[in-house]
Amino acid sequence: MSRIQLALNVDDLDQAVMFYSTLFQAEPAKRKPGYANFAVAEPPLKLVLIENPGHGGSLNHLGVEVESSDQVHTEIARLSEAGMFTEEQIATTCCFATQVKVWVTAPDAERWEVYTVLADSETFGVAPQLATGETASDEQAISVCCGTAEEAAAEGACCASDAKKAAVASCCS
Repeated sequence: MSRIQLALNVDDLDQAVMFYSTLFQAEPAKRKPGYANFAVAEPPLKLVLIENPGHGGSLNHLGVEVESSDQVHTEIARLSEAGMFTEEQIATTCCFATQVKVWVTAPDAERWEVYTVLADSETFGVAPQLATGETASDEQAISVCCGTAEEAAAEGACCASDAKKAAVASCCS
């Protein structure tokens, strides 16, 4: 089964979880600091909430969750053959899970991922090193690696800017 993923920035995770739990009559499938996701059965939806104070109500990214790595690789081939630039991430850690994914950017700069989850993780993603040499917290990693929808749109891709690459040595790997 495939399902659409909607990842939203929220100002207050607790309030957002209460709202979406009521709206979809479901509790989060996963809840971590600054992060929650819902596996909604009806309508089939993977709803991801990323606490990003000051950016609540904005889109973080969109996605399609598929069942297997083979399906992700099929999509990589199909999208590449169609002339779309793809950013592949194989066995990457993101959103408290190890995943295989491919990213594409729509004409109006919305970021879409096609992904499958291989295993759960206790961290949001690869803990990037900040310019100060310190390891980023999960909340900092979310902000540094994914930024806001406006930043992603302006840059055309998550973690694509030279400024972000300079600020975080291992971000989005």
